[in-house]
Amino acid sequence: MQGSNNLYLIGPMGSGKTAVGKQLARMLDRPFFDSDHEIEKATGISIPRIFELEGEEGFRRREHETISALVKQDGIVMATGGGAVLDPANRQLLRAHGWVAYLETSAAQQAERSARTQHRPLLFGYDPEQRLAALYRIREPLYRETADFITSTDRCKVNRVAEVVMTAFKASRSNEMVSES
Repeated sequence: MQGSNNLYLIGPMGSGKTAVGKQLARMLDRPFFDSDHEIEKATGISIPRIFELEGEEGFRRREHETISALVKQDGIVMATGGGAVLDPANRQLLRAHGWVAYLETSAAQQAERSARTQHRPLLFGYDPEQRLAALYRIREPLYRETADFITSTDRCKVNRVAEVVMTAFKASRSNEMVSES
């Protein structure tokens, strides 16, 4: 299956998807893609600006188009945006075209990590921890539904999370090869 050797990272903002994804790509010697970065590259404007001009609906449409294109590649590591799982079509694409790791983290840890950036349009005008908790309640079941593997990133170093994910990914590949024999 095209893209079936791909490794996708899902989870809330601030869970470490991009940092862990970059480390995994180095460890596995694979290309790394961040779906949000790819959207910015294609449009030439920032995610907050897309939200401002097109709203969340416009951004989600662009996100789906980007994910649809990226899953056609083979042997990649991709970090998705935190809300990518809201679209059932995205969840189906990720599951059908690769192995999905859910990087789970608490709202408190997310708030601590996300406070470092102004690049989070869903937090503008809100108390970050309350908003993150509300988003988590909606999205968490979708992350679990989509994931092949779940690991916590709370108070964990990027290298350690990447090692845990890589070990699980490689084990899943070995199991698939054994069952196909």
